[in-house]
Amino acid sequence: MKQHTFEQSHQQQWNTLERWLDKIAQQKPIGQEITQLPQLYRQVCQHLALARDRHYTPHLIARLNRLVLRGHQCLYQTPIRLFSQIINFIRSYFPQQVRQEWRLVSLASLLFFGSAGIVFVGIQNHPDLIYSVLTAAQVHEIEAMYDPQKERWGYNREAESDFLMFGYYIRNNISIDFQAFAGGILFGLGSLFFLLFNGIYLGCVAGHLTHMGYGVPFYAFIAGHSALELMALVLAGAAGLNLGMALIAPGRLTRLQALRCAATDSIRLIYGVAGMTLLAAVIEAFWSSNAAIEPLIKYIVGNLFWLILMSYFLLAGRYRAT
Repeated sequence: MKQHTFEQSHQQQWNTLERWLDKIAQQKPIGQEITQLPQLYRQVCQHLALARDRHYTPHLIARLNRLVLRGHQCLYQTPIRLFSQIINFIRSYFPQQVRQEWRLVSLASLLFFGSAGIVFVGIQNHPDLIYSVLTAAQVHEIEAMYDPQKERWGYNREAESDFLMFGYYIRNNISIDFQAFAGGILFGLGSLFFLLFNGIYLGCVAGHLTHMGYGVPFYAFIAGHSALELMALVLAGAAGLNLGMALIAPGRLTRLQALRCAATDSIRLIYGVAGMTLLAAVIEAFWSSNAAIEPLIKYIVGNLFWLILMSYFLLAGRYRAT
């Protein structure tokens, strides 16, 4: 058989195998087709043997050899260690997904930070506005948390155990992130609500404490972990909005199919959100609450974290064209 005829007969199989292997390498699902992968791999092995036996061009033999090597690695070699998968996710997949969803991330940021900013300004001009959102008891509790005379700042610091507070922060922050994400199943309305609600709450607290003169302990407390914690909430909200958009505008797919496709992309954001929330809780429990650290140092570290995080989202996972 001539090489041209041989290539025409089997080109579709080679392209299919190459496409599946690319998806597996990128950790993308290929559905039920995965069951056909071993059979297709064996067929390509036969094609490579025939190409060598018939002395086809080195270019064709090299391509088939690459496919066989990749297929062998996928099917028979030891699976990639979990640690390597995590490193690849952090290095490439997570920031790439954030950039891919930049429109929803921008919308979520506007809803959260915009509402916080508006309420903050409003309370500076009308301090009693805080009582439209919080009760007098809640306001008193917040004031006690950030009293400049306290040795440690933040929630329930009478517990005195940083490790216990770490557990508290994990539970509290993950529950907020989950609400912002899962609320997307209500056609995005739940995500909208939780982004706005948490933005308004943040604006109330920041505005009231600033107006009272408690700004130093409050801003020194949130500086270190704010980049990770607040952006985790924004990304969780963006993931939820992605689910909502799939239900509102499924296109040619059914709503269930569109939801499944959106969930595949959103779950990558949620994996990253979980990691950010975990790291933020560590910083919040063991660094942010320590009043012995100079506020200026906390401000510098906090700004550095914001710079690193924004640079990571903008630059990580980009590859130069070869």
